[in-house]
This record gives sequence, C-alpha cells and structure tokens, in this order.
Amino acid sequence: MGKRIYVPTRGPDDWQRLLADPVKHWKAGYSARALAECWEAANGWPPEVAALLHSSPEPALSSVELLLAIPEFKVSLPPRGKPSQNDLFVLGRAADGQLVAMAIEGKVGESFGPTLADWNSAVTSGRTTRLQYLTGILGLPDELPPTIRYQLLHRAASALILATQFNARYALMLVHSFSPTRMWFEEYQAFVQLFNTQDARPNQLLWLGERDGIAFYSGWVSGELQSLE
Repeated sequence: MGKRIYVPTRGPDDWQRLLADPVKHWKAGYSARALAECWEAANGWPPEVAALLHSSPEPALSSVELLLAIPEFKVSLPPRGKPSQNDLFVLGRAADGQLVAMAIEGKVGESFGPTLADWNSAVTSGRTTRLQYLTGILGLPDELPPTIRYQLLHRAASALILATQFNARYALMLVHSFSPTRMWFEEYQAFVQLFNTQDARPNQLLWLGERDGIAFYSGWVSGELQSLE
C-alpha cells in the first residue's frame, strides 16, 4: 500500500508523474492528459460533470460540494497483485450532508481494455478469486457475458469500495469521455445493463441499485479536449 499523504497540484503536469508510464501515457489527445487539463482548468466541477449531477434523479446529488480530488488513486483488490488504478478519485458532500465517493475513468479513443473472455482466457486461481470478489461487491452473478469489459468491473467496484472506506452514502462510477464520437459508449451501455434494463444515455446519472446501504450510480459525460499540441 502506498503512502496516504497527498499534496496539492500546481497544474496538469503534476498528474503526469503519478502515471504507470509517465512518458507513454502522457500525450496530447489521450485520456490521462485530457482529464488532467479539464479538471485543472475547471478548478472544481467541470461543467459537464456539474450538469450531470444537477440533473440527478436523487435530489441530494443535484448539488454536491467537491471536497477533494486525487489523481491516479489506487484501490487494492484481492488477491495481492495489481490494484485498480482510478484515473481520478473524488470525494464530495451531497445536499443532505452525506458523502459521495466517485471513481472516474477518463477516455478519448482508448478502449476499456480486455473483455472478460480475453482477460480470463488463461484461468488462474488468482483471477477466479478476483472476479468472484468483484461480482460479489457489485451484486452480480459469477457468470457474466464474456464481452463485458473487465476495466468497467473493477472501476465500478472501486467506487463502492471507496464509499465503504469513507463511510459515504453514495457511490458513483463516472466515465469522462473526450471522444467527439463517444467511442466505446456501447461497451458502457452493455455493462450498465447488467444492473438496470433501462438503456443508458450520455449525460445521464443512472441508479444501479443499493449495495450494503450505499446508493450506487453510474454516468457518462462528454467533455472537450483542452489541448491538441
């Protein structure tokens, strides 16, 4: 487990050193840099995220105070091994005074990584344990469609794990896309349908159910790239 001491950022470049590969993953037009530039420029909620919360079907989430935002926040998953590295973890306070834990995944043209079929093609006890842990947290059956993207599973689980750790009433997995064509939105829709038969739409906060006293939501918002140099 890494240190639990954090320092304020001075700008987007401070996010770069936290990346798994600070050179390869830090390019104009790619998600890590796009997310950093967007949130640093907003110095609070980016307009598209604020609009998503404002339109929430849950009144308490229509006005959320941003308390802290931590880039590249790692959430440990069993068994020991690679954690879920969230592009951004945000902790907020809802209008009812309860906390909101948000696990945010930035995207431009990058995919959500391997499907479950590819990720678990060589079945191991470790991967079986991890998958059972994730489905257990999310309240999903052990057997999932093989086309579901593994990244969405552990990102959604991260939101619930963080909500538990911070005693938050609300958990939210958010995809913050900077793709003008909303690339990979269909994969997000397929994932959300595991919880809710309602078709997910962009810029919609969708309720995914209650998990151990935590109200669980997901959303997809579209932002504009700040830099293309």
